[in-house]
Amino acid sequence: MSRFRTYSPEQAYLLPPNVQEVLGSDHLCFFVHQVVERLDLKRFTEVYGEEGGELYHPALMLKVWLYAYVLGMTSSRRLEQRIREDLAFRYLAGGAQPDYWALNEFRRRHGCGINDAFVQVLEMAQKLGLARMGTVAIDSTRVKANASLDRLDGVTEQRQERARKRRQVRRWQKACDRDDPNEGAGTGLGKAVEKLAEVEVGGQLEALPKVVKRSRTDPDSRFLRERGRRFVLGYTGEIAVSQDHFIVAARVTQNPQDAPALVPMVKQVEQNCGQAPQVVLADSGFYSNQNVAQLSRWGMDVYVPDPNLAHELNGGPPATTVGRMQPSDPHLLAMRQKLRTRAGKQRYQQRKTLVEPVFGVLKEQRNMRGFRLRGMAKVSIEWMLAALAYNLGRLYASR
Repeated sequence: MSRFRTYSPEQAYLLPPNVQEVLGSDHLCFFVHQVVERLDLKRFTEVYGEEGGELYHPALMLKVWLYAYVLGMTSSRRLEQRIREDLAFRYLAGGAQPDYWALNEFRRRHGCGINDAFVQVLEMAQKLGLARMGTVAIDSTRVKANASLDRLDGVTEQRQERARKRRQVRRWQKACDRDDPNEGAGTGLGKAVEKLAEVEVGGQLEALPKVVKRSRTDPDSRFLRERGRRFVLGYTGEIAVSQDHFIVAARVTQNPQDAPALVPMVKQVEQNCGQAPQVVLADSGFYSNQNVAQLSRWGMDVYVPDPNLAHELNGGPPATTVGRMQPSDPHLLAMRQKLRTRAGKQRYQQRKTLVEPVFGVLKEQRNMRGFRLRGMAKVSIEWMLAALAYNLGRLYASR
């Protein structure tokens, strides 16, 4: 009698009919399936017309993408392969095998639907007593763009492009002034009249963009400064995190500085969750007298040090000035007094324990150090999809 178990890979059925017998009833894929089935997918379906061929159901596409982002998979080609080979993905896809083009097109197309799903999952978490809004920590990070550093337009190239556009507009104007625009319809003159009419919509020529060094492959990306003196070609990803580590707001900007983002992020938190936070924590990059004054008028308890005070709290010399000036703004003086107390220091130290672990998960475990897509609108979809998948993971761990 052989000591080895029977082995026959050519048998008719390698897997039992019930997938739960293989993966286990508490597997993450079943949780993703149950959550998406409870969502209202109207924002996904309403963008499609009645004409055209058959499409993969939005629920199918959303499930496989969410499960992929929870696992740190952001490539549509890699996802196509896993749907063919991985049992959990095959279950979520219902046996269908969408190709990478269909998967990527779904991700690029449904920004509004993903935003709506993000809010619905937050509402679901709040009904379970999660995503509590007592304290919110706000922070930002740099995310690398899908852009080549070898294909950049410097100041000289952009000035030449501006000059070319001006010459083109002057040629259209001269062509229109020289002859009767009604003559030569369908010719070069007629086209010049049409072009000039498009340019002069609103009664004035469109303002040319500010001259900055930009990428040809992703013109929306910017050179943004990271810690120290290092610069990265990418975007600024911003999140607000609740006291139980749920992302309650997320967005992507081109902001080289954080101060302009504090008030808009607090507004987005209130819009997503239906209520404003009681306590707002942020680092010194978000400080401005106007920000503190605005949030204080809204009744929020703000803990945001100015740069000099942050240096003091990290072991530096006492902050007695603002630059070379003595501090006089009452909000600045009150903030320094509050953060120098023991209770204020303890409250501000919570910021690191709330928001920074979330960035660690997104960038190290979920591969969000760089975007796959290009353009502000598309990378915003990626960032929101990653935030939605993160909240699903938190919901699964807290169930």
